[in-house]
This record gives sequence, structure tokens and C-alpha cells, in this order.
Amino acid sequence: MTEPSRNPSPHPPDLPLPTPSTASLAVAAAIAMIAWLAFAAQTDITVARLVNRGYTVFDGLARMSSYLTNVTVLLTALCFTCVATRAQFPIARFFRKPTVITAVVVYIVFVGIAYNALLRYLWTPSGYRAIVNESLHTIVPALSALYWFLFVPRFHLSLRRCALWLVYPLLYLSVTLWRGSLSDFYPYPFINVTELGYERVFINAAMLVIAFLVLMSVFLVINHRRDDLSVADPEVESGDSTSGRID
Repeated sequence: MTEPSRNPSPHPPDLPLPTPSTASLAVAAAIAMIAWLAFAAQTDITVARLVNRGYTVFDGLARMSSYLTNVTVLLTALCFTCVATRAQFPIARFFRKPTVITAVVVYIVFVGIAYNALLRYLWTPSGYRAIVNESLHTIVPALSALYWFLFVPRFHLSLRRCALWLVYPLLYLSVTLWRGSLSDFYPYPFINVTELGYERVFINAAMLVIAFLVLMSVFLVINHRRDDLSVADPEVESGDSTSGRID
């Protein structure tokens, strides 16, 4: 395993690659564009449906935020926009870190797998809605995984930072169950407390968390087997005042 450079560079390389290729930027831009368009289309569909039922636009946006797919696609759109534009804002540099990109890709791939394994056959959209549905649940996850396999270099991840990846799915589950207890609306049948009760829902949630851990482990194993490109965990680097830091 090669060690990080001991000579700090005055111009830290852009991430996820020191010299992003045209192909990597093009794929990132395509993912960002599809994710933004699909999210906007789904927002229009959801808000229009709720307004037609007598609800407000705010109610429609609140319903949008109840679905893990919508929140994760929005996160993916933001992440890959930062990658494609190579903006220098702090938030953009944060989203270009290999560890952050990997976490986002794991989230969106998990969404795609969960939908196609558990929810696809509950309804069959057609026409425009079918295109939006496939973009959200198949195209964006598949392209994100492809980008990760092709362009994100090996990184070093501490156990503590790895555990932080669980904050997002656990926070979503907690907020969704809390909101459901207030509104009696649960976005997915396997976490519907009204129909299943808390005991069954907690069992289902635990199984989903285990599935997420398995998927996360797959990505980390693949990462571990890659060639070491000396892209270290920023937190690890910060502990060594003589090492070169890559933001």
C-alpha cells in the first residue's frame, strides 16, 4: 500500500480523479441531468395529483419528501452536479470526495434494488409516468453505479466514518415513522404501522438495514481490491500534520 504524499500540494487535485477525464465529466453530467429532470417531473406529477384531490402545493411537496426515492434522487442530482461542474464552493468540494460519492451511490443503488425487488409489481405506470419511474428507479441507479466502477479511485475509510453512512437511512426511517404517527401516511407497505403494527415494521426495518449493510460491504470490498491511487480519507490525513491533504 503506497503512503500519501508527504509534500502538500499548493493546488489540491479535483476529485474524484486528480485529472477528471472528458468521459468522467460527461457521465457525471448525464447522471445529474437525468436525475434533475426525473425529480422535477415526479414533483409535477405528485403535486398535481394532490392538488386535484383538494390538497395544497405544500401538501404535495411534503408527500414528495416522504419517499426515499425522491430524497435520494435529489441527493444524487446535487452530488453529480458538483462533480460535473467542478465548482469550488465548499459544498461542491465535499460532494466530490470519493467517500461521499461512494456513500451517495450506495444510497441510490439501494433505492433501485429495493424498488425492483419489492415494489415494482405493485403498480404498472404507462407512458410519461413509466419513463419517469424508470429514470428514478433504474437509469439513475445504474448510471451512478457505472460511474463509481469506472471513475472513483480507491480510498481509505475509517470505521467511524463508515458507520456514519448509516445515518442517512436510519434518519429516514425514524422521520418517516414519526411523520406517519402524526398523519397516518406511510409511503411503503412494509413500514405501514397501521396495517402491520410496530413489531412487524421494526422487523422489516431491521431486514432493510441488514440489506443496506450487505450492499455497503460489497462496495467496500470492491474498493479494497482496487489499485491504490493514494486518495486517503481526509479525516485520517488531518491527523498527520506532515501529510498532503486532499479536499
